Amino acid sequence: MTVHFIGVGPGAEDLLTIRGKKLINKSPICMYAGSLISKKILNFCPKDAVIKNTAYMNLEQILSEFKKAEQKKLDISRLHSGDLSIWSAMGEQIRILERENISYTVTPGIPSFAAASAVIGKELTLPGISQSLILTRTRGRASPMPESEEIEEMAKTGSTMAIHLSIQNLDYLVKKLIPYYGEDCPVSVLYKVSLPEQKIYTGTLKNIESLIPKSIKRTTLIIVGKVLESNDFIDSSLYSKHYQRRFKKKTTDE
Repeated sequence: MTVHFIGVGPGAEDLLTIRGKKLINKSPICMYAGSLISKKILNFCPKDAVIKNTAYMNLEQILSEFKKAEQKKLDISRLHSGDLSIWSAMGEQIRILERENISYTVTPGIPSFAAASAVIGKELTLPGISQSLILTRTRGRASPMPESEEIEEMAKTGSTMAIHLSIQNLDYLVKKLIPYYGEDCPVSVLYKVSLPEQKIYTGTLKNIESLIPKSIKRTTLIIVGKVLESNDFIDSSLYSKHYQRRFKKKTTDE
């Protein structure tokens, strides 16, 4: 018996990986992270699969379901939104599985920041503008932030930022970011990226608060950085005819 942790991507069912879909197809039990998972993805479960919403479970109850499945030798597809590497609560579940000697696998998913980049048609790292992308969030009810990772500490780098789980703190974000990025720094706020309900709000740190409806309270990603509006960046060396590739011999016409 194996618990298959599967990142199902930002929302759209056709952004699920082939590996993830195959595992869901053959798992007799599916445990999914509540409203964060599109019901269309649950359609990939076998017709007779047992489907459980873990939004109403605590960690002990989830463990109980793992143990029941292990006793019956039934695989579980454990679905989480986005990618499992960040803010997925996978770590605490794996710790329990290892303690109980229950096997597991991990299948990555497309993270929301990658889907957002595709939707707005912007590369988040541009030569001479920003070569780093910071994935972060603000303080919330679920988990505290280390002092060294407070938003102003991240902002000191001037890097592109993808700020998760923080739309409820937008006013706080704006106040903390303006001293480092300036009022005119472009911002994109994406609600339910890749889903039919998707909405995109584009502005600057100065006016973005006025553009976001009060009804937008969750499932939102905030991207901040000069890369969102820069067109005067230098070309990368990658496709320069003068760039000597490590694994490609220089041809005579180069």
